[in-house]
Amino acid sequence: MSESQRRFLPYAAFIGLGLIWGLSFLFFKLGVHDMSPTVLVFIRSASGAVALAAIMALSGRSLFGGRLRSRLIPFAIMAITNAVIPWVAIAWGERTISSGLASILNATTPLWVAIFIFWVIPAERPSLLNYTGVLIGIAGVVILVLPDIVTHGLSGNLIGALAVVVASMSYAVSAMYQRTRMRGWNVFEQSLGQLIASAVIVFPLAIPTLPAVHLAWLSMAAVLALGIGGSGIAYLLYYYTMNTLGPVRATGVTFIVPVTAVFWGVVLLQESLSLPTIVGMVVILFGIVLTNMRRRPAPRPEAAREKEAARV
Repeated sequence: MSESQRRFLPYAAFIGLGLIWGLSFLFFKLGVHDMSPTVLVFIRSASGAVALAAIMALSGRSLFGGRLRSRLIPFAIMAITNAVIPWVAIAWGERTISSGLASILNATTPLWVAIFIFWVIPAERPSLLNYTGVLIGIAGVVILVLPDIVTHGLSGNLIGALAVVVASMSYAVSAMYQRTRMRGWNVFEQSLGQLIASAVIVFPLAIPTLPAVHLAWLSMAAVLALGIGGSGIAYLLYYYTMNTLGPVRATGVTFIVPVTAVFWGVVLLQESLSLPTIVGMVVILFGIVLTNMRRRPAPRPEAAREKEAARV
């Protein structure tokens, strides 16, 4: 594989992740209609873990390689911050707010990461241009979903909106923890360990609401799709982009989720593209480009002296 191909792989994974998660808010909406948020999270986590374990077994990969006991605490922390809290919060919030508003609030994740990283990982502080890209990306998401909000209103309450904001902040916390404590870990082990821990942690919370579950094929299919695709496969892509692009750039996938949601609407539902939609997508893509602009490495003192001598 050439150097240019290796450089492109993280961005290919980024796009693939955005395509998969573009259906997530719709699936959340369908799933929570017939089950509680905690049951939804349990089924999603368990089905994702089973799918990922099957992929690892078929590919001949060992399950944790005897390192499970030493990694229980990191897996539990990631399960709580990157799955249980945000998934329950989003599912609960979407009971009272629209998917469009939820996507806007979810798109604030890179902003929270950019704020937290300033103190947590000083060496990876974004540049002013990167922060500008984050804000432009959020503005693009607002433009993208504004027609739907104007037509249908915010359709919810403050508590539901705050729940999705809490989810975004929790995602940001998990990104900081992964970058500082789990960087370089095998992406298969990270994904499987988190999903198993998520299922174990949320199951006691789901038990009281199991009798109220309505077994409808559409909602169950939506939740299983969230588990197998939106968790099992998507987590492999997410942790890969986190390890290669860094937390601010990797969480920028929340910007393109509304874009890919529009894409799936056009492809699957034959929806038309409006001018605000096109403008919003262009603004989002521009914001992503700015967010991914990397700082130029500072020249070494020796190189600076040599350059100055050459001028003389």
